Amino acid sequence: MAIVVGYVPTKEGRAALRRAAEESLLRKTKLVVINSNRGGRDFDTHEADRFERELRDIQARLDGVGIEHEVRQLVRGNEPAEDLIAVAEETHADFIVIGLRRRTPVGKLILGSNAQRILLDASCPVLAVKADAED
Repeated sequence: MAIVVGYVPTKEGRAALRRAAEESLLRKTKLVVINSNRGGRDFDTHEADRFERELRDIQARLDGVGIEHEVRQLVRGNEPAEDLIAVAEETHADFIVIGLRRRTPVGKLILGSNAQRILLDASCPVLAVKADAED
C-alpha cells in the first residue's frame, strides 16, 4: 500500500506534499511522489532540469525525515490526472493527495480540471488540500 501525491512546484503542490508526508509518517506507509507533465514544446530542457533539481531536493528532505518514498517524473503525454490515477492503481494506493486552487468558472471550462477528474475517477479516496499562508 502507498500514498500517492501529485506534486508541482507551486504553493498548492507544496501543501499537498507536506500533508502527504505527514500522512505517510502517521500511517508508516510508502509515499509515491508524482510530477506529471504532458511534454511537448512547452516543456524544454531547461524546464526538465528545473523539475529534476526540485525532485532531488524533495528526495533528500524525505530521506532526512525517514519516509520510505519513490519519486517519479512522468513526461509521457498524459494529463496529470491520468498519471496519478494509473500510479494509484498500480501501487494499490490507500489514497491520493492533491493540492487545490481556486479557479473561475471560465477557467474550469477552458482548461479542464485535473482535480475534478481525479476526484471523480480515482478508485481510491482522494484527499484535497489547499495551500495556506506558510506556502
